[in-house]
Amino acid sequence: MKIAVCIKQVPDSWAEKKMVGGLLDRANVDAVLNDLDEYAIEEALRIAEAHGGNEEGGANTVTVISMGPERATEAIRKALSMGANDAILISDATLAGADAVLTSQVLASVITKENFDIVICGTESTDARMSVVPAMISEKLDWAQLTFASKVEVDPSTQKVSITRVTEAGVEEIFAVFPVVISVVEKINEPRYPSFKGIMAAKKKTIDIRNCASTGVQVAAAWSTVIDSAPRPPRAAGVVITDDGGAGQKLVDFLIEKKLI
Repeated sequence: MKIAVCIKQVPDSWAEKKMVGGLLDRANVDAVLNDLDEYAIEEALRIAEAHGGNEEGGANTVTVISMGPERATEAIRKALSMGANDAILISDATLAGADAVLTSQVLASVITKENFDIVICGTESTDARMSVVPAMISEKLDWAQLTFASKVEVDPSTQKVSITRVTEAGVEEIFAVFPVVISVVEKINEPRYPSFKGIMAAKKKTIDIRNCASTGVQVAAAWSTVIDSAPRPPRAAGVVITDDGGAGQKLVDFLIEKKLI
């Protein structure tokens, strides 16, 4: 099996974020591998390990794919140290400010040329919180999509992929056959910590850095842009209720005023 995992380098969740010219300022904050993508990497590795592993020269491979500046190699190295075999980075100044539509188009173009069987994504990136890229990739590839999976089972002999997903209506069990795009939720597994051996091995693994021209995608203006932004206002002081015997009624009055009851 050829498995791809789409990942993204994002600003650290704890960093103070600012908008500059309608774009998130990424250059002046610490950047990390998107937390939710680690679950996708882990699941890809577990699938490969369940069917003979992804050792070099074996039948199974796990390739990481990302789009971003060359700095994104830092996040990619972490994925490689977890156990992925190799990586592809699409890095081009013309892609700065790309929205989900363009991002999915570029990723889909790379996936098409590499003939993957399974593509696994996290549910969303922590810098945008849109949760649409996996579905968009599926649409552009015309592949089946199995989204928000909390459990994944793969049968390479029949090329069947089954997932369990939890919805507001209950638990669903659905399946599709190769090729397929999957997005996984946090509860699916516990991502492994890179071992010292894995960290050292990652330094020798290949990161294929490509420009936009190699994907064949014609870059146009983003479909969505940020017109204006403003810093979040300071948090207002809370209401303090002193219990002098009538605190209960004051609390009720406050909740009524706020239309909470």
